Amino acid sequence: MKSLGHWIGGKHTDGASGRTSPVTDPATGERTAELALASREEVDQAVAAAAEAGAEWERSSLATRTQVMFRYRELLDRSRDELAKLITAEHGKVHSDALGEVARGIEVVEFACGIPQLLKGAASHDVSTGVDVRELRQPLGVVAGVTPFNFPAMVPLWMFPIAIACGNSFVLKPSEKDPSAAMRVAELMAEAGLPPGVLNVVNGDKVAVDRLLEHPDVAAVSFVGSTPIARYVYETGTRAGKRVQALAGAKNHMVVLPDADLDGAADAAVSAGYGSAGERCMAISVVVAVGGVGDELVAKIAERARALRIGPGGDPASDMGPLITAEHRDRVAGYLPQAREQGAEVVLDGSENGPGGDGHGGGAANGYFLGVSLLDRVTPEMAAYADEIFGPVLSVVRAETYADAMELVNGSPWGNGAAVFTSDGAAARRFEREVRAGMVGVNVPIPVPVAYHSFGGWKASLFGDSHIYGTDGVHFYTRGKVVTSRWGRPRGLDLAFPTSE
Repeated sequence: MKSLGHWIGGKHTDGASGRTSPVTDPATGERTAELALASREEVDQAVAAAAEAGAEWERSSLATRTQVMFRYRELLDRSRDELAKLITAEHGKVHSDALGEVARGIEVVEFACGIPQLLKGAASHDVSTGVDVRELRQPLGVVAGVTPFNFPAMVPLWMFPIAIACGNSFVLKPSEKDPSAAMRVAELMAEAGLPPGVLNVVNGDKVAVDRLLEHPDVAAVSFVGSTPIARYVYETGTRAGKRVQALAGAKNHMVVLPDADLDGAADAAVSAGYGSAGERCMAISVVVAVGGVGDELVAKIAERARALRIGPGGDPASDMGPLITAEHRDRVAGYLPQAREQGAEVVLDGSENGPGGDGHGGGAANGYFLGVSLLDRVTPEMAAYADEIFGPVLSVVRAETYADAMELVNGSPWGNGAAVFTSDGAAARRFEREVRAGMVGVNVPIPVPVAYHSFGGWKASLFGDSHIYGTDGVHFYTRGKVVTSRWGRPRGLDLAFPTSE
């Protein structure tokens, strides 16, 4: 069994706290590594390394930063399969899904390669006689990121490439459940020529997070995770005077109007609801069937869902892998009898239709498997609707009219993403204007923006003013400065408030 420590000052360090956490293969339940959990002192070491290296990195030229990013992009591209295998081994998602995660992370690095254009300021000459004004954007210093288990490579890549390209140094605290992919992308950054200490990785738990949130030398924190923890990170970090962007939970709705292509909608619902075992903040967890399409749509979803093969992520025949832990699997499975008791129709019960017919299978009796579940005639009062399940459970809610559907969607406390399926352009246009969500899909079930736009939700899905990556990311990791200058002969003594003339 391997031991995993930290990446501080450009080298691996062993854990000194004496506290560890197991890393397991979710497909087998086998413990594959022992992860060191950082102490406050080790977090301080990482921040100190970042501060020391960052002082020089901030003064580096845009050309230098861009060259590092271009080399990094090429290294990531050559390492796609390696990174995907690390993700599958510790998270459990199927290899094709892991490859997609890596690809979307690389897109952000490609965006960061354009940092000279993104940091280009504005200038106005002769705003007054002999007076010029320039706008600059400058880095913050040491910034930190706390990332979730469900995208162990992609979400870190949403953060540190842009932050570093802007001239900051970075301390990353990845999930303790699947840390190897984050460690590898940091190593590749060093191979690309990033100076030691500009990027550091500390593995840990709440002790490490709390220290980053209170550390006086950390200027900003980016977070992706559940709503309760996002709220805690935002409140704690801002109380300490930091910038915080905290992306939180979701309950994404997919509204299917009567004129929609139901085969296409069913394909989309199954793909977006059960992909990555539903462990996506942009997963579709609620299908809203409008008018009389419910019965036919549910039948089509069930037909497709029954055909899915649940098995180890490393098996090319698997469509869906295990959940991240046994505890999480059991929690998700607990919603099924509860939904039945509360009046929902359990069309598919994941505890019965998993691999081997018992929720396990594929020779992995100790794996954290759960089959796909489909609940029909769910109502907002039911726990399956009210909670963020974060698993392969798809709920169908019936709505009589478009207005009823919009009331349901907009009444949700979350507003990460929402989608509408329709062949009516006017209805789609109305939906995208009226829906209260940060990311909207029109006949697209998972509307994750490309890297040169920004990712972020509304309501309880986001704490803070900035979305992540894109131009919002550049602005989050920099601050503006306006320089007003005059050259030539002074105008002499004048106590009046200055005006332009």
